[in-house]
Amino acid sequence: MNWITHPETAADLDRIREVNLAAFPTSHEADLVEALRADREAWIPGLSWVAQEPGGAVAGYALLTRCHVDGAPALTLGPCAVRPEHQRRGAGSAAVRAALDAAREQGESLVLVLGHAEYYPRFGFTPASGHGIRPPFDVEDKYMMALVLDPARPVPSGTIRYPAAFGV
Repeated sequence: MNWITHPETAADLDRIREVNLAAFPTSHEADLVEALRADREAWIPGLSWVAQEPGGAVAGYALLTRCHVDGAPALTLGPCAVRPEHQRRGAGSAAVRAALDAAREQGESLVLVLGHAEYYPRFGFTPASGHGIRPPFDVEDKYMMALVLDPARPVPSGTIRYPAAFGV
């Protein structure tokens, strides 16, 4: 399917919440999106993306927010969500790719994700430890990944500091 992607608008807010509520067993991720949206230090306009069917229903969602690696700015990817009836049809990938492209266009240089080791490498993510980047909690190495958006810029190393809404 050819998904239509665009940065979130005010008209998308309820639909984004619905996608997150449908994709996850609790409201944690939906609540996290709203908390991040309210955090002026974490939220970056233009980095919250939806994937829609040609008919207009929002099927997928991807969010990039500000984090830091030992004081250097970076982005964290997540939550990412797809309505169950649209999973494995490319909606999530379309939203993630659109968000990553927007981050590149905004001059960002590094994105971090804690996620499925089989899914995120398709976008170019590799283990963050290869860059000397580590999370502030214990997790198996293959799940904490980094994507360098601008290889001409130095990649910071150190410990990730997530936005407060993540609670870590």
